[in-house]
Formats: sequence, C-alpha cells, structure tokens
Amino acid sequence: MKFIIATSNKKKLCELERILAPLGIDAVSAKDYGITLDDVEETGDTFAENAYLKAAAAHKKTGLPAVADDSGLCVDALNGRPGVFSARYAGENATDAEKNEKLLNELSGVPDEKRKACFVCSICCVLPDGKKITVEGKCEGKIGFEPVGDGGFGYDPVFMVGDKSYAQLTSQEKDMISHRGRALRQLKEELTKIL
Repeated sequence: MKFIIATSNKKKLCELERILAPLGIDAVSAKDYGITLDDVEETGDTFAENAYLKAAAAHKKTGLPAVADDSGLCVDALNGRPGVFSARYAGENATDAEKNEKLLNELSGVPDEKRKACFVCSICCVLPDGKKITVEGKCEGKIGFEPVGDGGFGYDPVFMVGDKSYAQLTSQEKDMISHRGRALRQLKEELTKIL
C-alpha cells in the first residue's frame, strides 16, 4: 500500500520508510510519485496542528493515505523555544549548523543542570475514508555545549541523551529512543488495528 509522506527532507523520509516498511507500507515522497506538493503554511500553535495541516493537504492533492510530521526541540531554559519554530529558528533558509550555533549562543553561560530539553514529534495520518490518526512521541535529554557526531540532521549534534548526542547514535539506536521513533511505533500500532 502506498502512503505519501509529506516532507521534502530526505533524511526524515528515510526514517519514515525504514519504520513503516515492516507494515507493508510503501512510503513515497511527492517527488517519487511525480508531483509537487503545495507549500503548507504552518499556522498551528502545536506540532499536532501543523502535522495535520501538512497531511490533509498531501491527501487532498494525491488521494493517497498521507503521513506528515511536525517536530521540534523544546528547551526549558528558553521557555520551550524554539518549539514549533525549530525549522525556522535561525531564519527561513538557515543551515543546520546556523540553527545549532544560534541555540548554543542563546544558552551561553547556562550551566549543565539547566540545559534540559526534549524533542517532540507529532505525526498525523489522513486516510482516504477521512479517518485521522494523530500520535506524539517525546525524548528527554539536554543541550550539549558543542556539536558532536556526524549522523542525523537538524539539532541532533547538540541534543544529548546520556553521554551521546543523537548525531552519535546509529540509525537503529536512534529509532529506539527518538521522539520520531516513539511516535512512529504508536502510528504503527494504530495502523495495525485498521489495515
């Protein structure tokens, strides 16, 4: 069964493909499907609202079951920022390195014990019959003092879980503990009940 994945982020698509494949779901991007999805303005106040906006738009355009996620980093010392603005935190076209640099600069002088943070991932799946599934996963950690590791993307090099950053984990290790991995396992459970 084909599911359209409403993302242009190749690394995110790979994660979704890897986790949905055992369900017999062929996760395809809009590009793989030969279409271009319209840009969706993320006007929601929550990750769940933004995930729904993206999934609903992809389903409407393709007629396929659509999966979208909205995720981000919430830092206690920054009152939950960057939150739903994680992707645009350092400006619309900022690189991952620029986002991490801005975050580390904002936390300059904040001691280790006050650098708590969590990654949140809301996933929404809109099915052809109009049914909507929304799930959310979290991973607690803290922000390190410098980027470490070569893997992952986004804030992975500065998000520490224990003594490793997300960027130092293998794909399998990350899937087991990550916010997206947790949300996808919930989605898998919900889809198993339906499919």
